[in-house]
Amino acid sequence: MLKQLFAPQLVILYVLAASTIYVHFRGKQRLRFARQLGDHSTYLAPYNVLMYAGSAVPNKPVIPVEQFPELKPLSENWETIRDEAVRLFDEGFIRAAAKNNDWGFYSFFKSGWKRFYLKWYDDFLPSARTLCPKTVELLNSIPSVHGAMFAMLPPGGKLGAHRDPFAGSLRYHLGLVTPNSNKCRILVDGVECVWRDGEAFMFDETFIHSAENATDVNRIILFCDVERPMKFGFMTAINRWVSHHIVKASATQNVDGESVGVLNKVFGKLYEIHLASRKVKAWNRNVYYTLKYSLTALILGLIVWSAVR
Repeated sequence: MLKQLFAPQLVILYVLAASTIYVHFRGKQRLRFARQLGDHSTYLAPYNVLMYAGSAVPNKPVIPVEQFPELKPLSENWETIRDEAVRLFDEGFIRAAAKNNDWGFYSFFKSGWKRFYLKWYDDFLPSARTLCPKTVELLNSIPSVHGAMFAMLPPGGKLGAHRDPFAGSLRYHLGLVTPNSNKCRILVDGVECVWRDGEAFMFDETFIHSAENATDVNRIILFCDVERPMKFGFMTAINRWVSHHIVKASATQNVDGESVGVLNKVFGKLYEIHLASRKVKAWNRNVYYTLKYSLTALILGLIVWSAVR
């Protein structure tokens, strides 16, 4: 019996359950537990707990950006970066995905949020090298920046409370074109950060956060994923391997012809299933949740059965 209780399948389940509970109760704010169970941050919870344990920076919602002196050239050259971002926006390059191939941010597009990728856990996109060479040159001098984009939130735009799934990075925001108003802000586990021209801040995107632009001015920022500093070299090596071999599978394109990561290729197919499930939910919420939780119970039951049979 003891051997069955510690079968590999069940040990994996125990680790997933324990780490999910830790992630759920981390911080002051949290998702509804039912939502947390289906959230993509749950699937990476074991890895994220490892990152929190080995983090060389405080496990707090907002981290002083001064702890990352290598990023200073970005704020020192913010006007140069802004000029390239504004030109891209004026020419229509900062936009929503034209296809269902942006798994990481697809839910933001309905709010009017738009983006232009510079790099995403891989080399710089060809369109970025061509259209914003000065920004690319600045970012290329900072190896700890694994992902970067220009991101626009329109007047009245809101991003609902959510947590990002990957704790191997921290999120850096640099204001480029902002209302310079407290009405344009992000709340990270209840801590307010306001976007202002030429000012930067750093936060842990795996805490619950939400954003709003309650003004009549567009907000454009430089958005970077920066490698989380770790206490031990072997943990840094693990994190870099995961970043460059797994997270990069979520890369997507700005224009046709640029490569799309495996996750986003698969997402395009799965999105059709998602749309069908939304139709079921709109038709009858009770049926939707009955099917959803029955499928979850079936999967868990099969895992347990395979361990004890």
